[in-house]
Amino acid sequence: MSVAYNHAGPWTLDDVLALPEDSAQRVELVGGQLMMSPAPGLAHQRASHRLHNLLEQAAEAADADVEIFEAINVIVPDGLLIPDLAIVDAAAAEESGVAVSAHDVLAVVEIASPSTRVTDRKLKPSLYAAAGIEHYWRIELEPAPRLLIGRLQNGTYADQPPLLAGAVAHVDEPFPIAFDPAALVRR
Repeated sequence: MSVAYNHAGPWTLDDVLALPEDSAQRVELVGGQLMMSPAPGLAHQRASHRLHNLLEQAAEAADADVEIFEAINVIVPDGLLIPDLAIVDAAAAEESGVAVSAHDVLAVVEIASPSTRVTDRKLKPSLYAAAGIEHYWRIELEPAPRLLIGRLQNGTYADQPPLLAGAVAHVDEPFPIAFDPAALVRR
C-alpha cells in the first residue's frame, strides 16, 4: 500500500524508520528530505535477484563471513539509503533490527533504472563514499548490461573500466566473483 505522508519540518531517521512498510515504493532520507522511488521494474528485479544469487554463491565459496541483502535500510551520515544489494558483515547483520550502519557494509550495488539513473550515478555514490563504504558497484542495463566498480580512495570512488556483457567480469573484492554481466538479464 502506498501512503502519502503528512509531516511538518525536516524528517529524521527515527521518523522514517517508524513509517509502515510499503512494497510499492522505496523511501530514503537525505538531508531531512524524503526521496521516494517506485518499486523496480521486472528487468531490474531479474538482475537484482540473479546478482544476489551469484554473490551468495561466491561469498560461500570464499568462506566470507558476510550476508547479502536486497533493498535493506543503510544508515549513512546524511540519512538513510536503500541500495539494491548490500554485502554486510554477518555478525553485524545478526544484531541489526530494521537498519544496518554503513560501517558494517562492505559493498553496495545499485542497478540503474530510468527513474533512478541520476541518483545512482551522482547522489548515492557521494553519500556512500562519505559513509566510508569501501565498494560501490553500479549495474547499467541499457543499452547493454555492464558492471561499473568503484573502490573508495581519498573519500571518493575511483572507477575502474566498465566490465561489459559478453565477457566474464572478474572482481576480487570484497571476495572473488566472476560472471558475465549479460547473465543478469537473459530470460
